[in-house]
Amino acid sequence: MNETVLSVLIFAALALAAIGAVKRIGLWRQGRADATSMSVGELIASLAKVPRRYGVDLHHVVARDRYMANTHVATGGGFVAAALLMVVVYGFGIDSAWLGVLLLLASGAMFAGALFVRRRRLDPPARLSRGPWMRLPKSLLAFSASLFVMSLSLVLPDGVGGMISGGILGLVLVAGIAWGLLEMIVGMTGGGSRITGPMKHAFAGALHLAFHRRPARFSTRDSAGIRDSALLPLDLSDPEAPLGVGKPADFNWRQLLGFDACVQCGRCEAVCPAFAAGQPLNPKKLIQDMVVGMAGGSDAAYAGSPYPGDEPKRAPGQHGGGPQQAIVGASPHARPATQADASGTKSDSDKLNHEFTVLVEPETLWACTTCRACAEECPMMIEHVDAIVDMRRHMTLEQGATPGKGVEVLDNLIATDNPGGFALEARLHWAADLDLPRIAEVQAAREAARDPRPVEALLWLGDGAFDMRNQRTLRAFVQVLRAARVDFAILGAEERDSGDVARRLGDEATFQSLATRNIATLSKYRFVRIITCDPHSFHVLGREYAAFGGDYLVNHHTSYMNEMLAAGRLSLDASKLATLGSVTWHDPCYLGRYNGEFEAPRTLLAALGLEVREMQRSGFRSRCCGGGGGAPVTDIPGKQRIPDMRMGDVRETGAEVVAVGCPQCTAMLEGVVAPAGEAEPQVLDLAELMARALVADASTQGLFTARSPLTRRWRHDDPRRSTSNRASTPIRARATATP
Repeated sequence: MNETVLSVLIFAALALAAIGAVKRIGLWRQGRADATSMSVGELIASLAKVPRRYGVDLHHVVARDRYMANTHVATGGGFVAAALLMVVVYGFGIDSAWLGVLLLLASGAMFAGALFVRRRRLDPPARLSRGPWMRLPKSLLAFSASLFVMSLSLVLPDGVGGMISGGILGLVLVAGIAWGLLEMIVGMTGGGSRITGPMKHAFAGALHLAFHRRPARFSTRDSAGIRDSALLPLDLSDPEAPLGVGKPADFNWRQLLGFDACVQCGRCEAVCPAFAAGQPLNPKKLIQDMVVGMAGGSDAAYAGSPYPGDEPKRAPGQHGGGPQQAIVGASPHARPATQADASGTKSDSDKLNHEFTVLVEPETLWACTTCRACAEECPMMIEHVDAIVDMRRHMTLEQGATPGKGVEVLDNLIATDNPGGFALEARLHWAADLDLPRIAEVQAAREAARDPRPVEALLWLGDGAFDMRNQRTLRAFVQVLRAARVDFAILGAEERDSGDVARRLGDEATFQSLATRNIATLSKYRFVRIITCDPHSFHVLGREYAAFGGDYLVNHHTSYMNEMLAAGRLSLDASKLATLGSVTWHDPCYLGRYNGEFEAPRTLLAALGLEVREMQRSGFRSRCCGGGGGAPVTDIPGKQRIPDMRMGDVRETGAEVVAVGCPQCTAMLEGVVAPAGEAEPQVLDLAELMARALVADASTQGLFTARSPLTRRWRHDDPRRSTSNRASTPIRARATATP
């Protein structure tokens, strides 16, 4: 009798889960469709990739927390095996002692894992969400224990087995299994649009692995996954298409699916520099807000850490929305609170949405430094930064709502092709005495001499060339290049800003304008590779220009110096750095997490004979300096500054020098004021350290020749030096004004 009840219960749970799954899929399909539809064969092929993507790509992220990795394998693996065996044994009535043994092993493994889950929840870390997650250990234990005992009836003699599965004990066991099924299976989808259990991430997470919008992040049998971190371009050719994301339904359906996969583990929260600094951003809360907006409702049920700040408006329950309601600002789709339907009563949709004018505060989106620490740590591989930039695009392009000095920076980029508003010729004032070769002149001379050789390296100076501090880095790197006898050249006044800051601030139109014009300039010249001291330019040129036809070999200066050293083209005298003391290396986000370059800088430091002291937050877990994503110009306040925290990490090592490889990092870290009575570690670029250690070569002594300073200045009447505030105007109004 109880076996029959259990059989009915299993199929009822599966039916409810199927109904809920269909409704959940309907929520995801509210998002934008792909440019091309997916065939049945492609659908099946995508689903077939889930086991490998889970076992290889996802699990290596989970395994960083060994306690939870083992717990997850035992609990999740035990449940999947037990559920499948339950369907066979109790659903279809296939009675076998061997199946009973397997069911005992699966439910026993799940029970052991559930004990560790319970232990974790007795005193959970601050990053973990509470609420329904606190009942999860109870339902896991009830299900696994009940199923284990019930399964004993399959392997014990009939008399004993009947006593277990029949009577009152059997009913109790069936009730325990029913509790677990409701939590584990029905809770994956909820059977409705808004009500979901804590196991929702399991259903959405599996499908997210199958249909991830960045498939290159996953490995194949032939190759490892890459750090696919380039922002996806907007199609600006369609005048009717929304620019960016203004409401949840504007997200691509794959993004909505990814938001639903969030397990609320808080790993992103724990590594977010803005959250640690007390700025109003918590990436976990942001993703949950997107789920609220997708399904409709408020954030009152959220049981995790809120956005930092003391303002009452940031407390859970103060925000809400719907799929067609504006994410930031008042919704043009919400009805007045007093409006009723034809029957005189407000609909459920009105009750959920009409009272909320904001789903997310704008300062939450502008606090992000785009460091990708959240995406790096997320075990479900959610792309937080993509979502944030998509929403920034809407605010900048559609509303002209860029905060702080972001408007000025974008206006300068539009008018002068650099964020500081300088004349492009001024990029070389620091090098007036270095006689740097211009690639146009070099190529013209070689063509005249019928010399087919391309330039070995095109040095991309970046907009750090306008900064006096970074000019020291560039001079040092030029010294290294000449010591290695590298055939290099520069663009000179033809070099524009790479467009990094415009793109991160959401101005995709200005970025694409800069990118296409830079690509047109580069296409005129022959060179083997581009080298740059700026990781942001390195990333944009090497990863993001490809979408517009600019496919280049790009090296960061640390990897290029390492290559020159390995080739024997550089000679170093480590004794020249003996007085520096110990060194710690700060990994730039756009070099490390974005592009996976961690070893070259450390190899160079080892070659320099320096004592290297690693910070606790280093490598792929390096803390951001606070200089990326336009954060210095949007300037969202918090309880402390991100660079202050990073220099605190440096001081903990006791190192006298922090070695860097990015002009943004140099500026942010050198701007930190040491606590009273303490000496601030010296900030030096690796190029400066290399230049100090070079062995002098008599044959290169004449390479630094005097040259008259550049005398040309920007004409005050030049129309491109306009100070009009075009960047604060929505793109719909200024599209024709964009150069």
